[in-house]
Amino acid sequence: EDLKNQIPKRLSKLEGDLFEIRYSTYGFSHRKLIHSIEAFPDKAVITCDDDVIYQPDTLKIIFEEHLKFPDQVIGNRCRKMTYVDGRINSYSKWPFIVDPPVQSPHNMPVGAFCVLYPAGSLHKDVQNVDLFTKLAPKADDLWFKAMAILNGTRSLQNHTSPEVPTPILGTQFVALKKVNKGQDFNRVQWEQICTHYQLSESKIEELLS
Repeated sequence: EDLKNQIPKRLSKLEGDLFEIRYSTYGFSHRKLIHSIEAFPDKAVITCDDDVIYQPDTLKIIFEEHLKFPDQVIGNRCRKMTYVDGRINSYSKWPFIVDPPVQSPHNMPVGAFCVLYPAGSLHKDVQNVDLFTKLAPKADDLWFKAMAILNGTRSLQNHTSPEVPTPILGTQFVALKKVNKGQDFNRVQWEQICTHYQLSESKIEELLS
């Protein structure tokens, strides 16, 4: 909300029937989805990042996959969460899903490539600000993955992947991935989520079987 008067004119001019800018009191990345599913509870919501340029067919490709699997979360690109002796691996060891995609219960959609969340696909705790700022303050992807698991919703790798989006020059200096990946904070946050909800590797497979 504090940026309300700093929107570039060439962006604000685009507002109309097809494009609207809404404001949030929050600064964390989770806000892009929690406000949207609250405002449009009966609609599928597609999230994307603001620091990359997407290919023109990105939304078309993910929506077409949604029509085939209307009750599942769809990620244009997913990583597979991997475990060793029951403990989650470092995020750097979660491989990207490759063709042909293996639809594992441990597929974790990567927000930077766009993710589609069907209406009603996430657990009610998704809106619990106090809880996710405690357990996963810098990992909206992980929080939403956990909320899908708790709701019994699988996350699928899109069979048709768009080209990799292009980073916008100068936007990566403060990227969350530098903290989450460089300091292995993704693993810490996922362990915190799993401890709170008593989610183990086998429990996740049971919930999504």
